[in-house]
Amino acid sequence: MLKVLNLVGKFENKNVIFQPSFERQLRLLTNSAVKLSDEKNKDSKQLKNSKESQSFVLNLFKGNLQSSQVFPYPQVLNNDQTETLQALLDPVTKFFNEVNNPAKNEELEAVQPSTLEQLWELGLFALQVPTDLGGLGLNNTQYARLVETVGSDLGVAITLGAHQSIGFKGILLFGTPEQKAKYLPRVSTGKEFAAFCLTEPSSGSDAGSIKTRAVLSPDGKHYIMNGSKIWISNGGLAEIMTVFAQTPIKDESGNEVDKVTAFIVERKFGGVTNGPPEKKMGIKASNTTEVYYEDVKIPIENVLGGVGNGFKVAMNILNNGRFGMAAGLSGTMRIVMKKAVEHANNRKQFGKIINNFGAIQEKLARMALVHYVTESLAFMISGNMDSNSKDYHLEAAISKVFASEAAWFVTDEGIQILGGMGFMKDCGLEKIMRDLRIFRIFEGTNDILRLFIALTGIQFAGSHLKELQKAFKNPAANLTLILDEVKKRAVRSVGLDSGPDMSHLVHSKLAPEAAVLSKLIIEFGQAIEKVLIKHGKNIIDEQFILNRIANATIDVYTTAVVLSRASQSLKLNLSSSEHELLLAQLWTYEASERVRLNLVATADSEKLKSYKKLSELSKNVTKNEGVVQISPLNF
Repeated sequence: MLKVLNLVGKFENKNVIFQPSFERQLRLLTNSAVKLSDEKNKDSKQLKNSKESQSFVLNLFKGNLQSSQVFPYPQVLNNDQTETLQALLDPVTKFFNEVNNPAKNEELEAVQPSTLEQLWELGLFALQVPTDLGGLGLNNTQYARLVETVGSDLGVAITLGAHQSIGFKGILLFGTPEQKAKYLPRVSTGKEFAAFCLTEPSSGSDAGSIKTRAVLSPDGKHYIMNGSKIWISNGGLAEIMTVFAQTPIKDESGNEVDKVTAFIVERKFGGVTNGPPEKKMGIKASNTTEVYYEDVKIPIENVLGGVGNGFKVAMNILNNGRFGMAAGLSGTMRIVMKKAVEHANNRKQFGKIINNFGAIQEKLARMALVHYVTESLAFMISGNMDSNSKDYHLEAAISKVFASEAAWFVTDEGIQILGGMGFMKDCGLEKIMRDLRIFRIFEGTNDILRLFIALTGIQFAGSHLKELQKAFKNPAANLTLILDEVKKRAVRSVGLDSGPDMSHLVHSKLAPEAAVLSKLIIEFGQAIEKVLIKHGKNIIDEQFILNRIANATIDVYTTAVVLSRASQSLKLNLSSSEHELLLAQLWTYEASERVRLNLVATADSEKLKSYKKLSELSKNVTKNEGVVQISPLNF
């Protein structure tokens, strides 16, 4: 996040990315196009964006369609992988249906020891560890499907996820061959727990502000670490930890500066202790503690990913694991929906089964809708990763934000359908709701991820507009680029640009929805350009606007994902294809309405005034340290 903010903050111009007179310049260039045509071949090399990307979301910010990672919906498992997955699913599903006891785990505020042992035996703590190092060697799609099953008990899911999704994931991603050979067998067949240790009392979303330090020993053989971490999942269980600390290094000028470095730390190194388990609202079965480091001697060979590269390591670990959250929460929503539907199908009021009432039907339909989107996101992104995509980070962030909010919505509505019964402990939904609340906070709060999505996209779009600025300094050498922009803007100015043709990407039954999406892509790019012209680098301070850009981004991307999945189902003539068609049609219609409202809200004068009023209200409340208004009773 800090990296994105710094990049955006480096825009050269104070208020503009390219000159507001750009359209006037384009008109002048159109008139002189013939004169310049003879110069066209002087330099055939066109300016290109500083970073080519296959990301649908990044290209959306330029108003472009990049379809390669969305259409067709990924089908990445071969027959052997499918058979392996099915062979694993049966015992895992049986275990969570018949053996694991979520209520007992919560009562104990720990996963039962016998349950943990069976989870180890099933291989669920080492799903993606290579088989030659003791794991199951699953790809991301196989992993996502198993995690979906684990989502029936979120306390257990966090114990598993903290271990492998983030705990030793850095070793998988950045470990040297020696580090992998030494540690991966221990976190799989060796049954040693792992943990990811980043958060500190003064460092939450701002990972760069951590205080834990590691200094090279005089003999150069060890780093000496001192500091502490808070809210560490598996903190009281872990023998092997990925720990982030500030280390002094020499910058390019030879000056000593602090940069974050990742280390593999073993409890047996000495000096590693932890506090008692935290008392939490939910996920009580997961072990969460403070962890302390006092003069811990870490061999230099336990630096992970290179000295000073800790921020990169941390962000890649989190980005790589976020799709798993969507998969797990998809499984949670399945459990909730099953309970809600069972009640709706049997509860009789006013002489009718309540599933006949429109109010209940709308709830069930919307629960099904957001679950479909969540599940589609999880397997879209895992499929991208298994196809060796490197450009999925914004998509993964979207999946985390969407899934965590969708699961909360589904559970809240599920409780409402069950009425008083849903509020009772024995039903199990109140536990799920408490468990769910943390998912909008950890592994990147949804608020920060929204800013990450918006600012990363804006920075990507801004680089393109800066290149257009440069093109005008030497128009003859960059004629093709400029004329392409002239044509594009001329079409848009008279309202004829209906967007890129997507008819070949979707099933014919979804052609109208594809046309809607295509138009949204154009409108989105235009809105971003206007925001950049008006705010330039100062956009980093406009969080009211950034949040609405992020929400629009989420709706456009999820629309593309569901159109892709529903098209695939229709093409394969799946038994659920007509149901999926309805889901995709409704989501496109409602999402497009929200997108347009959010885009308008980035520039509309009345909306901008309302943001100022919201800011003023907040300042009043903070200044007063609470509610400002006087009681209606005047005392």
